Amino acid sequence: MGESPQSKLPVLSGIGSTGSYRWRICALLFFATTINYMDRQVLGLLAPTLHRDIGWSETEYANIIVAFQAAYAIGLVGFGRWIDSVGTRTGYAIAVAFWSIAAAAHALVRTVFGFGAARFALGLGEAGNFPAAVKAVAEWFPRRERALANGIFNSGCNVGAVLAPLSVPWLALRWGWPAPFLVLGVLGFVWLGAWLIFYDSPEKSRGVSSEELAYIRSDSPETPPPTIRWRKLLAHRQAWAFVVGYGFSAPIWWFYLYWLPSFLSQRFGLGLSTLGAPLVVIYSMASVGSVGGGWLSSALLQHGWSLNASRKTAMLVCALCVIPVVFAAHASNLWTATLLIGLAASAHQGWAANLFALASDLFPTQAVASVVGLGGMAGALTAMAFSESAGFILEKTGSYWSLFAIAPSAYLTALAIIHWLSPRLQPAKVS
Repeated sequence: MGESPQSKLPVLSGIGSTGSYRWRICALLFFATTINYMDRQVLGLLAPTLHRDIGWSETEYANIIVAFQAAYAIGLVGFGRWIDSVGTRTGYAIAVAFWSIAAAAHALVRTVFGFGAARFALGLGEAGNFPAAVKAVAEWFPRRERALANGIFNSGCNVGAVLAPLSVPWLALRWGWPAPFLVLGVLGFVWLGAWLIFYDSPEKSRGVSSEELAYIRSDSPETPPPTIRWRKLLAHRQAWAFVVGYGFSAPIWWFYLYWLPSFLSQRFGLGLSTLGAPLVVIYSMASVGSVGGGWLSSALLQHGWSLNASRKTAMLVCALCVIPVVFAAHASNLWTATLLIGLAASAHQGWAANLFALASDLFPTQAVASVVGLGGMAGALTAMAFSESAGFILEKTGSYWSLFAIAPSAYLTALAIIHWLSPRLQPAKVS
């Protein structure tokens, strides 16, 4: 197949010549993901405080995390299929409203069971974020821009993880630990108002010019059925490639999200007021990696590389950059450990930007949210097992070394299996 003339344009060239409304949509996805991750990060940041006030053990803390992950697994499958049915605008709006209510509800609980119930509700709602966001990117961006757009919105994970340690300790020290939960719940509804005002399909949006719409639709037209059953999706090796990629790598990111504050507190004696600086550095690096990983594969595509070579080369680079994190647990200096973990977090996010792009590379738009949901469910299930193991290991040994040592093999193994399942990244022929 030959390239269209537009496919030779530099990345983002469409902004000047065809309009930029699609990047406003990407900004909305970025801010939703930022709020999503601030909601998740609150519990990890407040864990030492809540451990003292509520009195939970490492195992009970792991169980609270697992409650979120179990609901997240259930929600991902349900939301993925549902969003493909009802559409991105409605599905995303309901997901954000639900998780914002659940986030605020944390302020009302005072027991381990109460936190588990609140986290379960939060997990159900937050499961809608990535299926909806990846589907929105598939609707609003041509294939050559999708990895970059995914990288930009996915960098909201890291920005949220940066803003959380800057704001949560201040709010908690000033007004008590319930305050961050309430503030973030309100923030979700502020975003919801903006979403309902600005978002619609490209064909219905008044801010989209005819030139930009033609650019968005410049890929080969898709003619799949409006809904595609899960069993039909799972009959394709391409679906399993995404599921494996997500299932192997997701537990590592969950580990960073929930246990980094405890690791830094235990290893280097940091408290609530001093955790902010290293976490800001780690997640700032991760934000750069998210955009950089998406940019790398998009740039390789623009230089004539095949889709297969571009995506897999970017993912290999990211996988190799995770390897040094094995030394973080025994680092004697706070900033050495911070930079090692930051590099690994950055690599993970670059990996994720390309992995999300695979879903829309391999499947038609109508199936993207379902595929992401299936992969997300696999990631949540493997993360549940990893979290239970982490709680057990830490309670028995108090050492983080084995947990950090698992990370490098996860990405390299996943990439090898992805290549075996889809050696050329040919789109699935979904009839």
